[in-house]
Amino acid sequence: MEIYRKPLTAAEIKAKARELGADLVGVADGTRLDTSHITELDGARVIVLAKHLNDGVARIRRWDDRHKYYNDELALTHLEETSLELVYWLEDCGYPALIVPPTHVDPSRYANDPNAHIEPMLPLAHAAVEAGLGTLGLNLQLLTPEYGPRVILTAVLCSVDVQCDQPMQEALCRGPSCGRCLKTCPADAVREWERDWPACDRYRSPHGFAQLTEHLEKITQATDAATRKQLLRSEASFNLWQSILRGAGVITGCRRCADVCPVGADYEAMLADAHTEIPENTPQKEQRLAAMTGHSPAYEEQKRYIGILKI
Repeated sequence: MEIYRKPLTAAEIKAKARELGADLVGVADGTRLDTSHITELDGARVIVLAKHLNDGVARIRRWDDRHKYYNDELALTHLEETSLELVYWLEDCGYPALIVPPTHVDPSRYANDPNAHIEPMLPLAHAAVEAGLGTLGLNLQLLTPEYGPRVILTAVLCSVDVQCDQPMQEALCRGPSCGRCLKTCPADAVREWERDWPACDRYRSPHGFAQLTEHLEKITQATDAATRKQLLRSEASFNLWQSILRGAGVITGCRRCADVCPVGADYEAMLADAHTEIPENTPQKEQRLAAMTGHSPAYEEQKRYIGILKI
């Protein structure tokens, strides 16, 4: 028997998502993103939702401040709840739907190396570009006109037949002529339209699985009981326990590149005075940035998502 489906438009879905708490919403074509590994039935549309990360903690200059981790985790929790409410609303309208959070990776891809980077189930930054929310920056983070990179994303998959949005044509990123993300990165992970993901992961998930396994190895390999007890009671153990409890420091971590990025309507009003100087910058970083032209093989690979450069 055919399920009754209430006629919906993209505008109605976006309005509902904003009503539930999303700051930005767009609709991408699921066939361009290949959602078949997640669902073969309900992935024709990828509804991308974004929540603005609060500017107060973005003004804190330390990359490893736990207030930042915690506030960002709360923003993600809020967005996940918004996504769930949107799923229930879509299903009330007759359209089965499911959530893809930004932290979801496929455990079958894990190869016994906690330091290896594992791609998420769905590349949400690319999905957001397909949904018309923004373009990718020099380090491949999503940039939006409203908030620059200071957003967190989720996606709702649903085969509701509504019009898709289109990617922006012009790049929001200023490329090597700016390079503030490269200058500030504590991991030195920013390349020319690329990112050293394993290096970045150590900072963006500072109390993640790799750090947990390393700490446990130290405890198990300690040669005496006193050292093991000291390690168990250490600040590292406490931080890992707190992070497991809430996810702050595991699913959220360093975002210095987002803090200092000048893209976004919020930057001049809320952040510019706090980030005029970039203390992490070095002559070596400046030299590497000066060697970049903006046009590289990596740019050509990602051109659809980066957009046409203004440099």
